[in-house]
Amino acid sequence: MPITAIVLAAGEGTRMKSRHPKVMHKVLDSPLVGWAVRSAQEAGADRVVVVVGNGADEVRSYLSAFDGVETVEQTQRLGTGHACRVALEGAGVTEGTVVVLSGDSPLLRAQTVRDLAQRVDSGKESGCVLTMTPPDVTGYGRVVVDEAGRVQAIIEHKDCTPEQREALRECNSGVYAFDARELNAHIGQITNNNVQGEYYLTDMIQIMREAGLAVSSVHCDDYAELLGVNSRIQLAQATKIMQRRINEAHMAAGVTMIDPDQVWIGPDVTIGQDTVIWPGCYLLGATTVGTECTIGPDSRLTNATVGNNVLADETIIVDSTVDDDVHCGPRAYLRGGAHFCRGSKAGTHVEIKGSTVGEGSKVPHLSYIGDATLGKGVNIGGGSITCNYDGKHKSHTEIGDNVFVGSDTMMVAPVTIGDGALVGASSCITQDVPAGALALERSRQFVKEGWATEYFKKLKEED
Repeated sequence: MPITAIVLAAGEGTRMKSRHPKVMHKVLDSPLVGWAVRSAQEAGADRVVVVVGNGADEVRSYLSAFDGVETVEQTQRLGTGHACRVALEGAGVTEGTVVVLSGDSPLLRAQTVRDLAQRVDSGKESGCVLTMTPPDVTGYGRVVVDEAGRVQAIIEHKDCTPEQREALRECNSGVYAFDARELNAHIGQITNNNVQGEYYLTDMIQIMREAGLAVSSVHCDDYAELLGVNSRIQLAQATKIMQRRINEAHMAAGVTMIDPDQVWIGPDVTIGQDTVIWPGCYLLGATTVGTECTIGPDSRLTNATVGNNVLADETIIVDSTVDDDVHCGPRAYLRGGAHFCRGSKAGTHVEIKGSTVGEGSKVPHLSYIGDATLGKGVNIGGGSITCNYDGKHKSHTEIGDNVFVGSDTMMVAPVTIGDGALVGASSCITQDVPAGALALERSRQFVKEGWATEYFKKLKEED
């Protein structure tokens, strides 16, 4: 039977005190709603329908990067029951199993979602609720069970009597699985006869029971999986839990972290065995790191592709590629499609943008290389720059194999320097340099002996 995941992500989240919808706030480098969608997809959902509302355009824009995710807008926020009905009608969900997830619960594991769906997918039950027993039950809906342990109803915290709040400790997580046909048949029976005047999806449990349908619960032993995010404090708490979960998985697979509490890794990052990550490092986006690398301290890699045996010391690599045996940093910045080939080097205070640095080539320190191609065995002296921008257009610099560029050299693009050429220090290169040539451009040095002595003497007399 097909599985449809409905992700409820329409809420405003007033406690976030933000101009952005709550579900767009990030745990590590992924918005909250992205974690819910990822869990649903990894659990095997055939369709994922996200109910948007507050900040709908922003949420839709983000979700457009996911394959196969549909959105339905809840124009009036009348509660979770109403949101689920909007999703069923808007997406035309009529058969199979429906799993309902919260867009603000990023810690839910895919396996937990899979286990919940299978309880209904087996055909023995029409509904199932995921429950938990947190240390502090304040604010959570309470699950009412009969003597046989079967779920009878869920009572929202605000609707509980003082006695129920004290006696009932098992709580509703807000995650459910339903038979789609039975859900469609009975969801219209939900009323808003409660303190909040909202249509609660929790009422479906009692409605199904009264209709003679089998409804059960699955208890999640790790209540942290089901923690929701309603404030920036809770956002930080969820981030710390996810940080430790991800880091421990990498360490179990053979990655060393000097201090895991000071390393932040996104959910889509892959890292090879025997790589060492020092404190203060961020690995985000679709970053891949090979084996036997040393990352950090204080490095940030975003959508970076890093080969084997690479040193990235206090280095920022964004949307760029570093091949095997490359040395970067400290304080190097590689961005905008930079590509460092095998055995090359980016040294201290170096910025490389949109350029290829050939095998064994070096940009050791204090230089900017933008929109350039460097061949093999090139050495760029300190303080050198490819002048690639004239205020309107970007132009390209081509440097051949085994070129030596002296310190403090300006290469004004478009310009080509041929194989084996040598450029003298402090030159401004505005014309092509043939292969094997010496290029030297300097003003004539003027010296007037004794002038400075007389000048400073005169200044002192004037004082």
